[in-house]
Formats: sequence, C-alpha cells, structure tokens
Amino acid sequence: MTNATTEQVSPQTLRRVIVAAGIGNFVEWFDFAVYGFLATTIAQQFFPSGDASAALLKTFAVFAVAFAFRPLGGIFFGMLGDRIGRKRTLAMTILLMAGATTLIGLLPTYAAIGVMAPILLSLIRCAQGFSAGGEYAGACAYLMEHAPSDKRAWYGSFIPVSTFSAFAAAAVVAYALEASLSAEAMGSWGWRLPFLIAAPLGLVGLYLRWKLDETPAFQAVTQEHAVAHSPLKETLRNHGAAICCLGAFVSLTALSFYMFTTYFATYLQVAGGLSRATALLVSLIALLFAAAICPLAGLYSDRVGRRVTVMTACALLILVVYPSFLMASSGSFAASIVGVMLLAIGAVLCGVVTAALLSETFPTRTRYTASAITYNMAYTLFGGTAPLVATWLISTTGSNLSPAFYLIAIALLALAGGLALPETSRISLHDVAVQEKTEGVGASA
Repeated sequence: MTNATTEQVSPQTLRRVIVAAGIGNFVEWFDFAVYGFLATTIAQQFFPSGDASAALLKTFAVFAVAFAFRPLGGIFFGMLGDRIGRKRTLAMTILLMAGATTLIGLLPTYAAIGVMAPILLSLIRCAQGFSAGGEYAGACAYLMEHAPSDKRAWYGSFIPVSTFSAFAAAAVVAYALEASLSAEAMGSWGWRLPFLIAAPLGLVGLYLRWKLDETPAFQAVTQEHAVAHSPLKETLRNHGAAICCLGAFVSLTALSFYMFTTYFATYLQVAGGLSRATALLVSLIALLFAAAICPLAGLYSDRVGRRVTVMTACALLILVVYPSFLMASSGSFAASIVGVMLLAIGAVLCGVVTAALLSETFPTRTRYTASAITYNMAYTLFGGTAPLVATWLISTTGSNLSPAFYLIAIALLALAGGLALPETSRISLHDVAVQEKTEGVGASA
C-alpha cells in the first residue's frame, strides 16, 4: 500500500481487523492444541492397546495426517482468496474448521463403534487440515494489507498472539478438566468439552469477518482489473525460488512452534516424569509468556528488518535448544519452566517474522496462493510431523535429548533459506499490485 492508502485505514478499523483475523486463527489452533494436550486420553479412547507408546504414536500419526491435507487446502483457498477476495474466503475457512472441530466432540469412541471410530477421527482431522490450509496465510494477508508499511510486523504479531493464546486457552481447559474430573469422567465425557467450544467461537468469528470490508490492496487490484486468472500457475511460474527460500525458514517456525507448544506437554511427562496436570501448567505459563512477548518481537523486527530478525531467531534457537531440552527432562518444575521459556523466545521470533514475510515476499495478485503453499508445505513436513519424529527419535536413539539436535539441523537450513530472501520490511504492498498491472511482472517484491 502507499502511505496515503494506509493513512485511510483508521485505528478503529485496524482493531476490528485484528480481532476478526485473530479469532479464526484462535479457533484453528485451539483445536490443534487440545488434540495435542489430550493426546494420551485420545489414545485410550480411539486406539486401545496394551502398548501405551504404540497408542500414543498412532494418535500423533493422526495428528500428522491432518497436515497432509493442509497444502491441498492452501492451494484451494489460496486460489479462491486471490480470485474472490480475502474476506469471503476467510469466512469459509472458519465455518469449516469450527464445524469439523465440533464433530470431534460428538464422535463415538472405539468402545462404541470399533474400528470406525479412529477412521472417522482421521477423516474429520483431514477436513480440519483442509480448512486450516487456507486460514493462517489468509489471516496474515488480510491483516498485513490493512497495516502501515512501517509497522507491519507489530500489527502482524497479533496473529501469533492469537495462536499462542489459543494454546494457552486449550492448556487452561485441559488443566481444569484434569484437576477437577476423575480419570473415569475424563475418559467418558470430559475430553469432549474442549472440542464443543469451537461451535460458538466459530459463529462469533464468522459474524466478525462478514461485517468487515475487503482489504485496500485487494480492492485496488480489483479496480485495476489485475486479479489473477490463474493464481496457481502464476505462482509456480514466477515464485518458485521465493517459495523454496521462505519455505526453508518457515520449516524452523513450524518445528520450533510444535516442539514448544504441542510436543513439550508430552515430553515433560515422558522424559521429565512430571504428572499430566503439572506438565500442562508448565506449558500454560510458557504460552502466556510467548503471547506477551509477540508484540515486542514485532517491534524488534520493524526496527532492525526481516533479515536481522531471521538471523537472531535461528542463532537463538541453535544456542538454547539443547539446554532447553536438558532442563525440561530434569523433572524439576522450576527448571522445566525456564527451559520451555528459552525455546519460546526463539519460536516467537520465528513466528512473528514469518507472519510478515508471508505477505511481503509475494505480490498482491498471488499473495494468498503463494503464501498458503509456502506456509502449509513447511508445516506439513516439519510441523505436523514434529511430535511423531520427536517420539520416534527418542525411541530409536534412547536419548531424550535427540529432538534437540533435529531442531538444530533444521535451524541451519532455515538460516540459509532466510538469508537468501531480500529485505522487505519497508516495501509497499499496494505498489506491487500497481507494478504488476502496468508492467505485467509477477515476480516477488
């Protein structure tokens, strides 16, 4: 956007945009968080087995399968968002996600319908993955296309805030259930409650999104008759290199995020010997800490630029991941909190700069499609598989610290990919659309 365009977006409108973009993102990640926090309970209900580790692996495998459908959803909703607009597409994603999440809460267990229970669970998780594929990149684009160019990372940081808040809310709900219900009640009906919460949240999010206008940047593309007729073809033809480089960095965002949020609750129990309730409490404290520092990370990125933020995030994670896992496996409550917080700082920096880069790396006419493909491919390969790979590494090597070395290797890959990208912290998103219209250029800014 030009400065004139961003000045027309009032603070009141920006606040409504933040809420509308954030609540759908909240619903998406609340579901994924609940599934991770309640993994051991879900394993008992849908994958009964004499081997608890095998049941847990199957539960995390279903977690990973849902991510296989995220790239498909990203392509579908990305193309839709670049053709009909961000607003209407995001209304569809939140409706589908909330509906699928509610169905999990109503699903019969293995004891009731046998093998159909895990099959239905897998199918519903696939529907969730499909809808989630169009959510995060679209929410980022919607917010970034409203935000002033010199404060995009700060405004964009509220998307990760909604993500970490969703995980914190899921931890609170899971912790409250664990603390207040017996094991029998939890297995019978208690685990269903968090999933049923998605229904009213989804309806509120749908209402808020439908009340807002389309983004100024997409409106400009429409008025200039520059809407992409084949956004996928144009994306693959013009932005392959940018997708690979940004995808390499987003792989670290995905891995650090899921290591820190979903897997660590299980790791604290398996490696650290903490009770499930205590592990959830540690995760809750770290998640609230992460949500609180997201805006600070956004201010930092706007001040120093995207490339320096990328270097800071990668270096920090490489330095702290080993001591973080070591402290988390100590069995000490205080040491576990410090360890998880150390990992959280790097994960937050990655998440905040990723939210900005997803929109700044690609032009308006193919932004939704290109960013959704990049984000979801990385999250499918490195995010959805994180709990499964971490569990497998520990089982194979016999070392509780083996996942730390996996994260270090991915951080080196991410550093190379991130530094191959140009500095984009001050580009004008609106001008990119105009340039494409007048010069026919589909390359990234």
